[in-house]
Amino acid sequence: MKALIIAAGMGRRIKNLGDSKPLINLLGLPLIERVIVNAIRAGIRDFVVVVGYNREKLEKELKTIAKRRKINIKIVFNPEWEKDNGLSVLAAKEYLQDGKFLLLMSDHIHDDKIIENLKNAEIANDEVILAVDYKIENNHYVDHKDATKVLVEDGCIVDIGKNIENFNAYDTGAFLCTPVIFSAIEKSLKESGDGSLSGGIRVLSKRKKARVLDIGELFWVDVDDKKAYKKAEEFLLKKLVKPSDGPVSRYINRPLSRKITKFFIKLPFTPNQITVFNFLLSSIAGFLFTLSGYIGLLFGGLLTQFSSIFDGVDGEIARLKYLESKFGKWLDSVLDRYADAFILGGLTWHTFFYSNRSRWSYLIGLFAIVGSLINSYIAMEYDRLMIKKGKEKYFRIGRDVRLFVIFLGSIADRPVETLLLIASIMNFENIRRIVILRLNESFL
Repeated sequence: MKALIIAAGMGRRIKNLGDSKPLINLLGLPLIERVIVNAIRAGIRDFVVVVGYNREKLEKELKTIAKRRKINIKIVFNPEWEKDNGLSVLAAKEYLQDGKFLLLMSDHIHDDKIIENLKNAEIANDEVILAVDYKIENNHYVDHKDATKVLVEDGCIVDIGKNIENFNAYDTGAFLCTPVIFSAIEKSLKESGDGSLSGGIRVLSKRKKARVLDIGELFWVDVDDKKAYKKAEEFLLKKLVKPSDGPVSRYINRPLSRKITKFFIKLPFTPNQITVFNFLLSSIAGFLFTLSGYIGLLFGGLLTQFSSIFDGVDGEIARLKYLESKFGKWLDSVLDRYADAFILGGLTWHTFFYSNRSRWSYLIGLFAIVGSLINSYIAMEYDRLMIKKGKEKYFRIGRDVRLFVIFLGSIADRPVETLLLIASIMNFENIRRIVILRLNESFL
């Protein structure tokens, strides 16, 4: 299946953010690349993109995106780009005659699941399906005045347009089409002079050939002005919270790491480079713990908590830029284990040489280190179990809590008590997880 993306317009209401609307950067990626990658994640590899305004600049970026994402992009120029958007659809007609295709707008951001559901929908060869949003009351992400409204009855579109008075849904700008859309737009243009996409949909609605797909609670936004841009940014950042986030990560680390991510995402660093950098920060924290006196303990604790916050940045950038990789996740996991060992090893060193010089310090430190490493080792199965059971939030004591306890204990100048607490908490949590996994063995 192919995807047709309309990217011909100027975007006058958002020109203060960039001279080419599809190329406006949203958290590290141009708007059009976000649309393309959403389609890629749904299994689309072939694209037809209709350009118009600022043609040369957009064509250059599209060629770069095609190379970077290893996809095929056919670029089509619409000389009548200033007119109705249906003319941009018609400009791609000769390249989309082989069956159904997705039709997307270059300035609409959708939850991945919307595109996937559309792609997999069953459709007759003389139909079009529009993804609609029935949440017309108090919808934070929709500009009611500018949105295209839709009147739906029995799963079919009865009317569509920006100014219709009777409606019960919003047009989300995502369609599953067959070539019939081209003849419908041509008929609308010939009979009423309306060359818009909505005009074509109205022609099909009279035949009951324009159906809808309900997006439910899934997200979409039309990035048509600066206000909508901020809403899209807000949503994408909120999505970074993971079900496996512990209490410290969810309520302290993640809100701070997202602010750091907004800065770092503008820089040319890869997620793996940030992973290595954060490992170095943790290693320095471990070294500071080996120094005598309170200053080493204090700054070691502060750097430990900062590295805990910064630990989310690599993953956040990877998800926002769609640069996630199995190697990146594995590298992050490996270096986190080394970092934990260095930090707890340094704290054990400090406890023995500068606090009580008791052999028990080594034993406590050993239990703290082993308990922490095992805690991370069994986290994957535990998290998988919770996700299979449909848990959006669940109780979890992990690395975020561990490093936060080290931070608090260090600045309080209580290294012995800190190690003892880490050893107790981590091993108790490990036993709890093992029991839960045993009781729910059938889910594994």
